[in-house]
Amino acid sequence: MGDLEQLIKDFIIAHRDWAGPIVFGLSFGESLAFISILLPATAAMVFVGVLVGQGLLDFWWMALWGIPGAALGDAVSYWIGRYFRASIGTIWPFTRHPQMLEQGHTFFARWGILSVFLGRFLGPVRAVIPVIAGMMDMPTVKFQIANWTSAAIWAPYWLLVGVLGEQLFDYLKSRISLEGAVALVAVAVVIASLIWRWLARRNAAR
Repeated sequence: MGDLEQLIKDFIIAHRDWAGPIVFGLSFGESLAFISILLPATAAMVFVGVLVGQGLLDFWWMALWGIPGAALGDAVSYWIGRYFRASIGTIWPFTRHPQMLEQGHTFFARWGILSVFLGRFLGPVRAVIPVIAGMMDMPTVKFQIANWTSAAIWAPYWLLVGVLGEQLFDYLKSRISLEGAVALVAVAVVIASLIWRWLARRNAAR
C-alpha cells in the first residue's frame, strides 16, 4: 500500500464527517488528466465502500458526492483540451507520457462518443479521453451526456466493490479461519486486477 493511499484512508477514518467532500475531491482528481496518474482515487473509493459496508458511512450520500466530482473532473479536462488543442502535448504529464495522447486518439477515433463513457472505466485512457474529446471539438451536449452518465455509474460501482468485498470477507471469516479468508480475498483481488489490466491493455492496443 502506498503512503498516499494509507494517508487518505487514515484521514477518512479520523474525519468521517468530511468523508463526502473527500470523496468529491478524490473523484474529481481521478478524472483530471494532470493529477489522476498520481492519485490512488479508485483504491480510496473502494475503501470508502468498505466503511459503508461496516455501517460507518452512507452509501448513497457518498455516491452523491462522488458522481459530481467525477463528472466535473472530466468537464474541466474537456475544456482544457478545447483551449490548448494540439499544444496540449507540450504540457506535463503529456511531455513525459506522450503515449497517453496516442492511446487516447486511437480509442476516441474508434469509439466516438462511447469513448467518453467507456474510457472512465479503462485505466490507460481514463483521464485523457475528455481532453481528446475537447481537442476534437466533440459537441458539448453529447460530451456531457456521456460524462454524467458514466459518472453516475462509476462512483456507485467502486463503492459497491468495497461493500461487497467487506461482506465477502465477513462471510469467509465466519466459515474458515481468518488467515484463510485473507488469503482467498487476496487471491481474488489479484486475479480481478490481472483480468482488468489485460482487458485495458487489449482495448488500448486495439
